[in-house]
Amino acid sequence: MSRAASRHSSPRSLFDKIWAQHLIRRTPGQADLVAIDRLFLHERTGGVALKGLAAAGRPVADPARVFCTMDHIVDTRPGRGDATVMPGGEAFIIETRREARAAGLTVFDIGDPRQGIVHVLSPELGLALPGLTVVCPDSHTCTQGAVGALAWGIGSTEAEHAMATGALRVMRPKSMRVWIEGRLPEGATAKDLALTLLARFGSAGGQGHAVEYAGPAVEALEIEARLTLCNMATEFAAFAAVIAPDQRTFDYLHGRPYAPDGAAWDAALTHWRDLRSDDGAAFDREIVLDAAEVSPSISWGVSPQQSMAVDGRIPPAPTGDGAEIHGRALRYMGLEAGERLEGLPIDAAFIGSCTNSRISDLRRAAALLRGRRVAPGVRAICVPGSGAVKAQAEAEGLDRIFLEAGFEWREPGCSMCFFAGGESFGPRQRVVSSTNRNFESRQGPETRTHITSPEVVAASAVAGAIADPRRMGG
Repeated sequence: MSRAASRHSSPRSLFDKIWAQHLIRRTPGQADLVAIDRLFLHERTGGVALKGLAAAGRPVADPARVFCTMDHIVDTRPGRGDATVMPGGEAFIIETRREARAAGLTVFDIGDPRQGIVHVLSPELGLALPGLTVVCPDSHTCTQGAVGALAWGIGSTEAEHAMATGALRVMRPKSMRVWIEGRLPEGATAKDLALTLLARFGSAGGQGHAVEYAGPAVEALEIEARLTLCNMATEFAAFAAVIAPDQRTFDYLHGRPYAPDGAAWDAALTHWRDLRSDDGAAFDREIVLDAAEVSPSISWGVSPQQSMAVDGRIPPAPTGDGAEIHGRALRYMGLEAGERLEGLPIDAAFIGSCTNSRISDLRRAAALLRGRRVAPGVRAICVPGSGAVKAQAEAEGLDRIFLEAGFEWREPGCSMCFFAGGESFGPRQRVVSSTNRNFESRQGPETRTHITSPEVVAASAVAGAIADPRRMGG
């Protein structure tokens, strides 16, 4: 719709605009049929979808729109091949590679400099673009909404359908705007913003909604910080998360391998500049958060909503049904209400995942690690999110800083973000992690995970205990 036409229609949200542009058929009270622009696969679920499609005798409708990477169960240790630390994991890699190549898909395979975590490589390659619908059989697909795409996670069966038809039947979600006022204080990050939002409004706060993050604090975030914020919308139970594209977005995408160029770029900008919520657009729900209230944060329990300021105390149990959940979390984590986390000894530190493994994350962590050493007895690991991130970090000498500090420096992949029968941390080991989930046994059987920012991970690794990076000085 042209700008002239839009002025004469009722105000619409960014979500409304993208949904309308992709709506094939609407059936009141039932799922809408929506066109899908891009589909991503990885080896943990992609091979299953591709084999199912092949067994049904259905070709991929448009192979140029489907991309596949190896990220979830690949070995991230130097010198890796197809073998994995997950028993039988190499079969997932081999089968996905075979089926993807047979279907004519683009594959970012082990050894390809573009390989990496799907939600990291997609924006950096310009595969996720403003206004596109993007799906992947992975719950953190919403990450890619940071560049203005409408992106959500699906199942393997839905992936088959999307590949075969270029469309999906989807129940239209409600809309929500999360307005974030002010600016983040010095030392606070997008990860802290996400954890504060979860602690304030709960892990079901966005359930059934497509969330638009907006407001001065969001506009001030760089794109990689926006990716972190949108990534954590899954922990908010949102259907998807999106941020209106702006000049930061356009500057970030310009020149990316899969972004349009030349006259196509100019035409794209004309369209993208209209991808924002109109003044007066209605939302089913709106909430407001003041960024000035955010400080370096960390989880204390077994849900991302069980988070607090790193220099605070664990809150007392709520009244009612939540008391048992609160108590169970404390028992699992070996903690007590009222206890401080700062100063609590740790066993391991992990920087990586689709949440915080981009070059800006590694730069900030390295700035704290420069000239310092990881405390004795602490295992520290850094896993870049993609081959491009790893190459850039090495060009800047960040790998040497991590290695000299005592961190392991790995190949790209999801690595120890989650435990799937392969590499893990030990039972009851306390881990500070830049990942997105701290569920029971998420990083290993009975492992106690505290999710936080790369800065808190780095500071804690050096201190040998949970630490506030603001106390480290220069």
